[in-house]
Amino acid sequence: MITVLVGAGPGMGMALARRFGRGQGPDSAHSAHSADSGGPVALLARKPEALASYVAELAELGVDARAYPADVSDEMSLRAAFAEIRADLGDPDVVLYNASISPPGTPGEVPISDVMSAMAVGAVGALVSLQEVLPAMRARDSGTVLITGGGLALEPWPPATALGMSKAAVRNLVQAAARDLADTGVHVATVTINGVLGAPGFAPDDIAEHFWTLHVQSRDDRQSEIIFQG
Repeated sequence: MITVLVGAGPGMGMALARRFGRGQGPDSAHSAHSADSGGPVALLARKPEALASYVAELAELGVDARAYPADVSDEMSLRAAFAEIRADLGDPDVVLYNASISPPGTPGEVPISDVMSAMAVGAVGALVSLQEVLPAMRARDSGTVLITGGGLALEPWPPATALGMSKAAVRNLVQAAARDLADTGVHVATVTINGVLGAPGFAPDDIAEHFWTLHVQSRDDRQSEIIFQG
């Protein structure tokens, strides 16, 4: 199983890398997928030094992680990283999109440039990532694309307008893609985290299990969204 994690970071990102790098566990014995025994995890983020530390940490856990520095807000940078991953590892089986930024500001105050940046990272990058893997996934009629969603898509909070807009946009993208691909073996879904990551009840490792649940769902039972309430 080849996994790509876009937006590697110390919290949710590393939890996802650990879970998918570990692969199939006892609770996944009836997986509909044939390639869930773990495998290389390609980590994408902007800072090479951070990626190097994540790779080392995951190696200690037995996870084969590879670093691919990329600016997810830059279409060409992101596409180049996917091309490098395909050349190194092959076509991904799973893409986990976990990138977002949260510039502060209410609707009347937030700079438009900040909103555009938040949308580029949180939503447009997700679309680029989907487009990069969709042809191969369609061709083999299998694949999983999972996106980290946020409760701001359900209940806006004015001081985080830019992040809320990006989360609403990516939730819409997931629903559109899920409908478009409903008759295929490609599963696109989101875990909408309706709370504060790291707060009581919102441990990243627990949330990562819900991503795994989506991944191993059978074609007949798959969901396009899990709303995680803690």
